[in-house]
Amino acid sequence: MTVQANKRVNGQRLWDSLMQMAKHGETPKGGVCRLALTDVDKAGRDLFVAWCEQAGLSITIDKIGNIFARRPGKNNDLAPVIMGSHLDSQPTGGKFDGVYGVLAGLEVIRSLNDMNYQTEAPVEVAVWTNEEGSRFAPAMVASGVFAGVFDLDYGLSRADLDGKTMGEELARIGYAGTADVGKRKVGAYFEAHIEQGPILEAENKTVGVVTDAQGQRWYEITFTGQEAHAGPTPMPRRKDALLGAARVVAEVNRIGLKYQPYACATVGLMQIHPNSRNVIPGRVFFTVDFRHPDDAILAAMDAELREATAKIAAEIGLENDFTQIWYYAPIKFDETCVAAVRKGVEDLGYSHRDMVAGAGHDACYLSQVAPTSMVFIPCIDGISHNEIEMATPEWVEAGCNVLLQAVVAKANTITVKATD
Repeated sequence: MTVQANKRVNGQRLWDSLMQMAKHGETPKGGVCRLALTDVDKAGRDLFVAWCEQAGLSITIDKIGNIFARRPGKNNDLAPVIMGSHLDSQPTGGKFDGVYGVLAGLEVIRSLNDMNYQTEAPVEVAVWTNEEGSRFAPAMVASGVFAGVFDLDYGLSRADLDGKTMGEELARIGYAGTADVGKRKVGAYFEAHIEQGPILEAENKTVGVVTDAQGQRWYEITFTGQEAHAGPTPMPRRKDALLGAARVVAEVNRIGLKYQPYACATVGLMQIHPNSRNVIPGRVFFTVDFRHPDDAILAAMDAELREATAKIAAEIGLENDFTQIWYYAPIKFDETCVAAVRKGVEDLGYSHRDMVAGAGHDACYLSQVAPTSMVFIPCIDGISHNEIEMATPEWVEAGCNVLLQAVVAKANTITVKATD
């Protein structure tokens, strides 16, 4: 049994919740700065928990701070269907990235309450800790621990640039839970999200049915040369670490352009030492982000970066500390979950297209332990990780309506026991 297609979520309530959550960490340009495990992240978590409790949900927090809000089903021996995403943001983030998936999940449950409709299996909404990886690298740490990709000690020991660890900050803000991380059956997982790219809007499509996700490789590189006076030191005798880093940036861009149409290649963070205007930089730390849906091409990009970095360092006389800190292979989402999303879209009559997720999402790790798919909605001009990130109320409601249909369909057909 599914919820009839004429049953819809309360779009205005969802929009109002998004706008209220955006007040926690709001920026002058209308965006959000809600870095993981900061005081504003705590405020956002507290608001979410309060809303869940008002909706009659039970709350569980695990040892890496993931929050699970549970609505019972008719048969609570069945594994739950989980919806979710994240509340943390980039330093110059928007109102929708991550938080839309969390609050769309809550709106599904609020709407089921309004309908007095009980699913066969329990349904839950999850908030995953530190999805962005902006404060604590790598990204998606907590969902990775849940899926068994990382161990708990690794996750809790991730440190920010000031040396504060996730474990310390979880304890400080009161979200170091006691539940074991993972180690339980999940019947299915669905994540609603803004596309973070321009395709849906450009093609006038309301919903993206996500079938696959790109693989990613993250690197941290430190070039060490020698600080020297900017005036007396002849150009040919310099060991300029920034010059080496700049040449690598150009190589990263070249590699990304070489493997079009799908490759993405970015240097997004750089720290220069001593960062003085009249001193030749002696040390530069920087990051590289590679993405591609074909693992063989992603490996080729990796090989080219390693070769180019070693060559550039040798030419200038720099020490080269090169580390790949994160890798996951391209993901193919579960066919039955994808079909549930597609049927929901078709039953509701929304325009749609199949899509490959270009960004990393918690759904990528959840797919390793549960049948998983995603629901995309457009964002204006494809802009995300930016304070001007925006979606329309109509798109927000449409994606949540699809989520409602897919989740109920799955929750009423699951046979997997929670204890299997």
